[in-house]
Amino acid sequence: MAMNDPKIDRQREHQANERTFLAWLRTSIALISFGFALARFGLFLTQLNLSLTQQNVPLHPLFNSQNLGLSLVVLGIVTIALAAWRYNQVFWQIERGDYRPDRSLVWLMTGAVILLGGLSIPLILWRDRESTPTPQKQLNRQISRNLSRNCYHASRHL
Repeated sequence: MAMNDPKIDRQREHQANERTFLAWLRTSIALISFGFALARFGLFLTQLNLSLTQQNVPLHPLFNSQNLGLSLVVLGIVTIALAAWRYNQVFWQIERGDYRPDRSLVWLMTGAVILLGGLSIPLILWRDRESTPTPQKQLNRQISRNLSRNCYHASRHL
């Protein structure tokens, strides 16, 4: 019967801790990237609508893509800060030999993502309601299609 080497076991625990931290790091980068893209895409849609209709559509003060994108960026930053704190906490628990699993960070992140996901539902429903065809919107779509088609053909001749 072979005995486990405590030095090897501790090394594996530290490596597992680092892998967990890196997984949280990837998650935070994904949240920040998605939030940034969402906010910029919302701004792009607002500017496109303004250029096509010459009318500024007022944004909902709470449920808009800029606020949701900003919330995701903030959540990503908070995620990496909490992950670094948890990594350091687990590091010292491993060193002292008194590791205690703690699921509170998992539940905190789950709640934050559920909250932001729930807040995105009115944004999606609001966009769908706004997309009911009117003569002006149909004209805008036709202009947009023609503009895209012309850009495509122009790029092929370059």
